[in-house]
Amino acid sequence: MIDGRCKVVTGKAIGGTSVVNFMIYSRGTRADYDGWEAFGNPGWSYKNVLPYFIKSEKCRLIDKNVRYHGYNGYLDVTTPPYATPLRERFLEAGQELGYNLIDYNSDRFIGFSTAQVNLRKGQRVSANKAFLTPIRDRVNFHLSKLSTVTKIVIDPETRKAVGVNFVKNHKTYFATATKEIILCAGTFGSPQLLMLSGIGPRDHLNSLGINVIEDLPVGFNLQDHVSMSALTFLVNESVTIVEPRLGSNPAEFLKYLTKGTGPLTIPGGAEALALVNTKANKYITKAQKEKLKFKYNQSVNTHKNNKQYVIPNITSITVNSNMFKPYPYADPSKTLDDEYPDIELVLGASSLAGDTSGSYRGLLGLTEEFYEEVFSDYKGLDSFMIVPVLLRPKSRGRLTLKSSDPHDSPVININYYDHEDDLNTMVQAIKIAIEVASTKAFKRFNATLLPVPFPGCKHVIFKSDAYWACIARHVSTTLGHFAGTCKMSTRKNSGVVDHRLRIHGIDGLRVVDASVMPTIIAGHTNAPAYMIAEKASDMIKEDWKSSFSRNA
Repeated sequence: MIDGRCKVVTGKAIGGTSVVNFMIYSRGTRADYDGWEAFGNPGWSYKNVLPYFIKSEKCRLIDKNVRYHGYNGYLDVTTPPYATPLRERFLEAGQELGYNLIDYNSDRFIGFSTAQVNLRKGQRVSANKAFLTPIRDRVNFHLSKLSTVTKIVIDPETRKAVGVNFVKNHKTYFATATKEIILCAGTFGSPQLLMLSGIGPRDHLNSLGINVIEDLPVGFNLQDHVSMSALTFLVNESVTIVEPRLGSNPAEFLKYLTKGTGPLTIPGGAEALALVNTKANKYITKAQKEKLKFKYNQSVNTHKNNKQYVIPNITSITVNSNMFKPYPYADPSKTLDDEYPDIELVLGASSLAGDTSGSYRGLLGLTEEFYEEVFSDYKGLDSFMIVPVLLRPKSRGRLTLKSSDPHDSPVININYYDHEDDLNTMVQAIKIAIEVASTKAFKRFNATLLPVPFPGCKHVIFKSDAYWACIARHVSTTLGHFAGTCKMSTRKNSGVVDHRLRIHGIDGLRVVDASVMPTIIAGHTNAPAYMIAEKASDMIKEDWKSSFSRNA
C-alpha cells in the first residue's frame, strides 16, 4: 500500500458517498437489526425497520420476493442491464457447491445472487438524484452549496443546540435552528463536528483545548467491511472486461451514453455476490451433505444416549466433531441452519490485471512497485476477481481529532485485523473464493489462480493458510462501509445517541447517518443509511407532533 496505509475514499458531494460507491443495494439480515434492538434500542428490530426499506424503494427487479420490496419509493433498485458470461458461471458455481440462488433482500440471507444495484437506465442513482432532485423546488427547501460546517453552537446554560457556524467563499455565517439540528455528516464527519463542538471524550477534547460540554464516547466503535481485492483468476476466453478491449471500442461508450446499456453499466464491474457463513456447514457440497446424513442415520442408533443425536431433524442438529474431519470449513459448534453470513464474495468482471490505466489500483492505493511485480506479465489479459469481504468484524477502530481546526482531516485508525478472529475468517473467505473459482462452472473458461506470490509474503508457502493471512495483512482494502462512531445505545452501553437518535445530554440535536449503527450490518451500508433516514423522519414528526399537542 502507498505509505503503508489503507486508502480511505468518501464522497464530498451532495449525496455523500452514494456518489462514488459501487451502488450495490444490500440491506443486511434479520439478526443485524434484532441485535440493534438488543443493544437497548426499542423500535429497531428487523420487523420494525423493514417497512422503511420498502418505503424508499422503487423495485425494478424481475426475480424477487414481492413481499419484501417496495414499488412507490424514490430509490431505483434493479440488476445491471448487461452481464458477462462470468455472472451465470458464478451462480452455477454456487449451485454446484450446494447453495441456493436467493433474493438477499428478502428472508433468505445465505446463498448466491445477481447484484441488486441503484441504477436508472444504466446510470447511477445517488441519494441526491433519488431524493433531492424530485423536491428541489419546494419553497421550504434551501440548500447552501460549497459550504463547510465548522461548529454546532450549543447554549451552555440550556444545553440546547441553537445553530451552526459554516464557511462559504471564505466567509463565516451563522444559521439559527428554531427547533432542532439534524447532523448527517457521515461516520467521519459527524463525530468530528461533535468533538469540535465540545461533545466527546473529555480527555481527548481537553488535550486539544476544546471546552467540554458533554463527555461521550464519540469516535469510538469505528467499524468497516475489510476486503481483499487482489485475488485474481485468469481465463482463456474473452469473457471479462479488459480496458484495452473496451477502450478500443467507441461503440460501447455510445451504447452507455445513449441507451444505458453495455458493459459500462456494471457498477464497478461487480456482477454478482455470495453470502456465506464460514462457521456453519451450510456451504459444504450437496454430496457432502448426503454423506453427512448417511453417517448420521447410520450412527443414530449406536449413539442413542448421546444428546448430540437426540434431535430428529438433520437440518437443525449439532453434529459430533468427528463427523466433520473431511470437511475443512465445517464448525461442529454451529447448526446446519445458521442463516447469518459472516463473509461476502463479490464477483468482479475485471481485475487488477486488466487495469492497464491504473485507475483501479489508484483507487485501492496500491503501489506501482507491487503492481508491476505481480501483474506485469498479465497486463491486459482476460481475468476476473472474487473479492472476499468480512461482514461481521470483531475489530474496532477509533476516530480522533488531529487538532481543533475544523479544516484539518481527522485521524482515522480503523484497526483492521486487531481481533485475531477477523484474520482467521478472512483466510477462510479466501479459500472459499478459490473453491468457487475451481468449480466445473468456471473450468469451462479454464479459470486459474494468478500463480505469482505477492511481495512481502514469499517467505511462506504459496497458497498455505499462512500465505493467505500474509497477503490479507499486506493488501486488504476498504469497501468504504464505515459505521459506528456515534453509537446508538444507552449511556450505560457506551451510546452517543439514544434510540430516537438524540445526543445524550443535549437538546435539539440528532445524528442521522451510518455513524449511529451500534454494529455494522452484514450487507452494504448505503441501504440501511436510507432506512435510518426514513425512520428518523417519522420519529422527528412524532416528537414534534407530541410537543405541539402538549403545548396546545
